[in-house]
Amino acid sequence: MDTRFDELLDFPTAQTFKVMGVAHEDLPAHVIACLQEHAPGDYAPTVKPSTKGNYHSVSVSVTVTSKEHMELIYTELAKIELVRVVL
Repeated sequence: MDTRFDELLDFPTAQTFKVMGVAHEDLPAHVIACLQEHAPGDYAPTVKPSTKGNYHSVSVSVTVTSKEHMELIYTELAKIELVRVVL
């Protein structure tokens, strides 16, 4: 992943990751488990269902320490089976 996060942000910074995935009760737990592995902290995710209820959006604010750290989190969240998009 080749981003310009380092040009646009001052680190460390709080970044809200929005993870969209299949509407499954385990989605928030998988997202938090991934975040705990790469950026341990006390997280309070916000979960919103899509209009038809097929998908859920999980938003979590995370303190990232560098461009590489942010890219790693995006990459690892996208690997979760239930996840469709990470913003």
